[in-house]
Amino acid sequence: MRFQLILASVKSDITDKVVDGAKAAGATGATIITARGTGLREAKTFFGLSLEAQTDIIMFLVEEHVLQPILDAIGTIGEFHKPGTGIAFVLPVDQVIGLESQIERFKEEARKKYF
Repeated sequence: MRFQLILASVKSDITDKVVDGAKAAGATGATIITARGTGLREAKTFFGLSLEAQTDIIMFLVEEHVLQPILDAIGTIGEFHKPGTGIAFVLPVDQVIGLESQIERFKEEARKKYF
């Protein structure tokens, strides 16, 4: 089994929609980390306090065979084609521990897809 890590940075008001869409496309779960970011444009301020919207980093550890549909769902729901809406990227994962309870499910899904 080969795993990939999808990291998606989205505005917190759409985090639940992105997670639900990723699950519908094959993700088995997600980890959400609260963050803040900066982009090409300066954040608006009010008396020196930033008015930036909160950003969430959503992590999806997925098996390689379901990567593309999940990534497509994230991009579509997050409207990443519009400037300043978010970004997602994929990192390879060399080793994984702690997924023993899900390994049989992953194997069964892979068998269905390829056989």
